[in-house]
Amino acid sequence: MTFKITRRDLLNGMAIGASGLVLKAHGADPTRTAFLQPNGQAAKPAYPPTLTGMRGSHPGSFETAHALAWRGEKPEQYQDLGQHFDLVVVGAGMSGLAAAWYYQEKMGADARILLLDNHDDFGGHAKRNEFHTDGRMVLGLGGAQNIENPAGYSEASAHLMSAIGIDESVITAMAANTPDDDFLGGRLHANVGMTVHTAGGVKTLGGHWLKFFHGRGDYKAAIRTLPLETEEQDRLIAFCGGERDYLDDLSLTEKYAYVNTTSYNRFLIDKVGLTEQSAQLLTVHLRILNGPSGWNHTVLEAISGGAPGLRAMGWISNLADSVGAFYLDHFTEIVMFPDGNASVARLIVQKLIPAVAPNMRGVEDVAIAHFDYSKLDQLDQPVNIRLSSTVVGVRESAGAAGEQSHVEVEYVQHGEACRITADHCVLACYNGIIPHLCPEMPKAQKEGLSYGVKIPFVYANVLLRNGHAFSKLGVTFTQCPSDPFQWVSAAPTMSNGGYEPPRSSDHPIAIFMMNTPVPATETPGTARDLFRLGRHKLYATTFEQYEQDIRDQLQAMLGQHGFNHETDIQAITVNRIPHGYAYWYMALDDPEWDEGQAPHEIGRAQLGRISIANSDSEAKPYIDGAFDAAFRAISEQT
Repeated sequence: MTFKITRRDLLNGMAIGASGLVLKAHGADPTRTAFLQPNGQAAKPAYPPTLTGMRGSHPGSFETAHALAWRGEKPEQYQDLGQHFDLVVVGAGMSGLAAAWYYQEKMGADARILLLDNHDDFGGHAKRNEFHTDGRMVLGLGGAQNIENPAGYSEASAHLMSAIGIDESVITAMAANTPDDDFLGGRLHANVGMTVHTAGGVKTLGGHWLKFFHGRGDYKAAIRTLPLETEEQDRLIAFCGGERDYLDDLSLTEKYAYVNTTSYNRFLIDKVGLTEQSAQLLTVHLRILNGPSGWNHTVLEAISGGAPGLRAMGWISNLADSVGAFYLDHFTEIVMFPDGNASVARLIVQKLIPAVAPNMRGVEDVAIAHFDYSKLDQLDQPVNIRLSSTVVGVRESAGAAGEQSHVEVEYVQHGEACRITADHCVLACYNGIIPHLCPEMPKAQKEGLSYGVKIPFVYANVLLRNGHAFSKLGVTFTQCPSDPFQWVSAAPTMSNGGYEPPRSSDHPIAIFMMNTPVPATETPGTARDLFRLGRHKLYATTFEQYEQDIRDQLQAMLGQHGFNHETDIQAITVNRIPHGYAYWYMALDDPEWDEGQAPHEIGRAQLGRISIANSDSEAKPYIDGAFDAAFRAISEQT
């Protein structure tokens, strides 16, 4: 869920008034295990959504890829399975699933398609966490969350959404099924708490703090409750209320240059006179929505992401609202399923492979339908999804004399090195691994693919015995700028997809917690450097460390309301996402490239029978970007 718009779109709107570090992780190197896991390993449980502990980039999903990318290691020999497909898709995330759907629609229901994914579940970042306790199912978010502004989707993306049952009427119904207090679910007028550390302990302050910081509501009284010196509160009140123009010493042209070349935090400290502590309060949402902190957003980018300040620069003195406040009041076309975009992935998979959930009706019961994972890979059906399969090589082969060319795909599954062939291949995986899969590609294309660095995140879900303590916070969603997890919320409470969420504090509930490991200090280097640092920190952090952070944070927040982490926590799932949001170009680090010359455009060039489709190739971390990329790739191949 983010309010971000592209830099070009933002600058156009404002005109009318509105290589980095190659680092080793500290501690144990997670890739020091053999790139081939031992033969005969125990079979994975049949239903991945119910697994707890470390999920996302879970053990067994990344070692082979890291061995290839970090040390150039891969198997020397492969078993030729003798399997040939019309299309092989590398990656069963949103782009990969969409590519399979677009290909099947265009080439017919009998088209033979195989999707390979290194994880033990499909959906990419769109995973679900499913708990079962006391005869109830409690759902949580394992990754990608919202369907945002579907009315603005391209024709191709809108067509796919409609085909899986998500049309305008369904969007309307989903919004109606979302409680008014579910900020996480798109109710942007719902309260957003602020959890702060005081001399008397941790306190959660109620109200809507995003609106308070935009000078809305009784913001002066709210700011007086913050654990800040009186003088700092005064400065914060003046800034949030837009009481003066902090750039009044600059001409209009100079202001425009300033807000495009200066970090938001530098503006807050140098021009407004705020401390770094106050800057952290104002920008905690940027870290979760976009990845980097206010040190890596320009003033203009931060404001486009909902941060306050437009009213404090003398540009809209005749208007009551800033861009962020306008969004909070009016931008309401955000909906979600209780398991986030995992339900979107499930809808596509069921269309491709009906046998996984033959009795599922569609949108109306997608969130509660049980999927039979044993049906994902059955060679007697046209489409197959082969999980726990890490691709290590993709190349176009000329074929024997008189034969047309084809694509050879090599992968590792449970310690077995295998080779298959296809007429076409779509690489719907992380851009950064593609040069290692296709080492013969041109140097310029490799550089384009390697330019962007995906933004790391951690999504945690904590099953509580009941909701008694959490209900006493007075908010269902709070920001925690000084804690390991910056967002804490009740897991989604909407009834979309047939799900019946907890309706009483007596019932078991899931707490959703989100963390960004990206450094939030004024650190030398580009945002891409910081994303790499965050990724290595993520890999170096054990599940036990995450668990301790979760227990400590929840105990400090809820202990005063009778919470005891030793007895009230029933399960913890940590979704580690080292390669998260697609990189979006940032003004402090990236130039404005000419059309067609941006790294992601150079990187996605077609390689004969091989095309590239992922959100990286669109430089856009949204579901419609993933769909658009898939449509482009299939159009190239057909």
